[in-house]
Amino acid sequence: MDNKEIVTILQLTVQLMELHEENSFKIRGYQSAVTSIEREGKPLQDLSLSQLQEFPGIGKSLAETISRIRETGSHPLLDTLLENTPDGIRELLQIKGLGPKKIKALWKELEITSTHELMEACQAGQVAKLKGFGEKTQDSIIQKLEFIAANQGKWLYADIDEAGETIQAALEKVLDQEMLAAVGEYGRMAEIVENVTFLIGTNTPGESLKKIDAIKGLRREERFCSPFRWQGEWESLGLKVVLLLTEKKAFVRQKLLKTSSRSHLLHPVAGGATLGEHFYTEAFGSEEEAYAAAELPYIPASLREGNGELEWAQQHSLEELLTVDDLKGPLHNHSTYSDGKNSLKELAEYCKAAGYEYLGMADHSRSAFYANGLDEDRIRLQHEEIDRLNEELAPFRIFKGIESDILMDGSLDYEADVLAGFDYIVASIHSGLSMDIKKATARLIRAIQNPYTTILGHPTGRLLLRREGYPIDHRAVIDACAMHQVVIEINANPWRLDLDWRWVRYAMDQGVVLSINPDAHANEGIWDMKYGVIVGRKGGLTKDRTLNTKSVDELSDYFKKRKHNKP
Repeated sequence: MDNKEIVTILQLTVQLMELHEENSFKIRGYQSAVTSIEREGKPLQDLSLSQLQEFPGIGKSLAETISRIRETGSHPLLDTLLENTPDGIRELLQIKGLGPKKIKALWKELEITSTHELMEACQAGQVAKLKGFGEKTQDSIIQKLEFIAANQGKWLYADIDEAGETIQAALEKVLDQEMLAAVGEYGRMAEIVENVTFLIGTNTPGESLKKIDAIKGLRREERFCSPFRWQGEWESLGLKVVLLLTEKKAFVRQKLLKTSSRSHLLHPVAGGATLGEHFYTEAFGSEEEAYAAAELPYIPASLREGNGELEWAQQHSLEELLTVDDLKGPLHNHSTYSDGKNSLKELAEYCKAAGYEYLGMADHSRSAFYANGLDEDRIRLQHEEIDRLNEELAPFRIFKGIESDILMDGSLDYEADVLAGFDYIVASIHSGLSMDIKKATARLIRAIQNPYTTILGHPTGRLLLRREGYPIDHRAVIDACAMHQVVIEINANPWRLDLDWRWVRYAMDQGVVLSINPDAHANEGIWDMKYGVIVGRKGGLTKDRTLNTKSVDELSDYFKKRKHNKP
C-alpha cells in the first residue's frame, strides 16, 4: 500500500474514534501520525518498525498499526470500530462538511444510519431542530444529498477509459473491426459517463450476440437485452456496458446519430432541415461524406457537443486544435515539499525521461497547512535545490512556482517580496468554499488583479461527482483575466477538469491564454494532461493559445516579461 492508502485508513480510524468518543489523547496521536506522514513524504512501504518510529509523533504502537495496515489493509482497532458502526454511517462520513460529531447526533438522536434516512429527516424538518444544526445546515445537507443522488451510478471518463479500451479490444477480436465504434457520452469522451456504449454493424445479429456472450469479463443482464441490444456489465468494475446492433448498411448513419449530442443534431442545414434529419434521411458511405453533403466541415465524434463547434470549424482547421504531443511540460505539480508523493528530483527526472522540456513546481503555500504548505524557509530550500537540479539536468529546466492560496479577502498568500521570488504564481481557492456567486466572483477578481498572479487555478473548485463548485460569474472572471493578462488553467485532474470546456471558447474570444495543468501529486499524475487536452479540444482550444506549448526558452522569456511588468 502507498502512503495515500495508509493515510486514508488512518483518517477513517480517526473519524470513527471521534464518532465513538474514544480517548482524545489517542485521537490526537493518530492525527499527529497522519500529519507526520504527509509532511515527511517518505514512502512507508518498505520501512521497518524502527524506521517508522523515526517519524515525529509515531511511537511503537502506531508503527505496529501502520505495519499491520500494510500487511492486511486494516488493523484491530479499526476492525472493532467498524463492528460497532452501522454500515450506512460510513456513507454519511463521506458527505462534505458533516463531521463525526454531527453524524453521531443524527445517529443517536434521530436513529439515522443511511443517506436515505437522512434525506427523509431533512425533508421533514427534523434535522433543523437538533442542537447545532438549524435551517441553514439542513438546507446544505439536502443540497449535498441531491448532488450525490444525481450522480449515482456515474463514472469519471478517466476511471473507465482503460476498461473501455479493453472491452473494445475484446470485441474487435470476435467482430468486424470496421463495423465497431464507441458512441454516446463515452464515444464523445464526456467528462462524466453512465456507461460504455458501442455500436456494432452486423447482418447476423444472432451470431454476433453469441460471440459477445463468450467474451470473458462481460456479464449479460437478460432482462435488458433484445435481438439488437446487449446490455450487461464489465464485472471487474461493475461498469454498465451497452452494445447496440444495426445492419451494416445503416452503420454510418447510426454512428452519426448516436455519437452526436442533441444540440449538435439540431444544427440547421440548407433546406430548413436539421443536421440530425440530414443524417437520418440519406445514406452515406462515410461520416466525412455526410458532413460534406450538408456543406459543413467534418466534426470528429469527441467534438459533437453542440457548443459552437460547427461555426468554429468553418473558420479554423482541425489541425489547429491542441494535442497531447504539443505540450512541452506540466506547470502545476506537487512534490514531497508539500503533499506530493515524489521528491522534486524524482518529478524532474521523470518529466525529462518522458520527453518534456521543463517542469513547473507549484507546491502548496503556507496557508494550506493541511497540505504541508511551504513557509519562507522551506521555499528557500526548495529554490536552492531547483538551482542545483537545473545545473545537473540542463537543458531541462525546473521553473519556480507556487500554488498560492487565495485568502478569504481575495489577497494572495505571502507578502509581495516573497511572491517576487517565484517565476510564476498559480492562484487558487482551497478554503471557505461556501460562497454565493457575488462573494466568490469578487474574491477571484481581486486575486486576478494582483500583479503577481500568473495563472488562475481551478476557477470553481469543483470535484466532479464529489462536490459542486462554488458559483461564479464566468464572464466577469474571464474578462478580468483578459484585462490583467492572467492565464486560466484547465486543471486536468479528472476530478476537476476546471475551467469547464464550455467556457474555453469564450475565454479564447476574449484573448485569454489557457494552460493544461495536471495538478500532479505523483509522477504518473502528469499523464492526466491527456484529459485536459480532451476537454480543451471540446472548447476549441488551439496550440497557439495554450501556455505550455511554448518551448523552454519561450516560456522563460514569457515569465521574465511578466515579472518585469510587476511593481
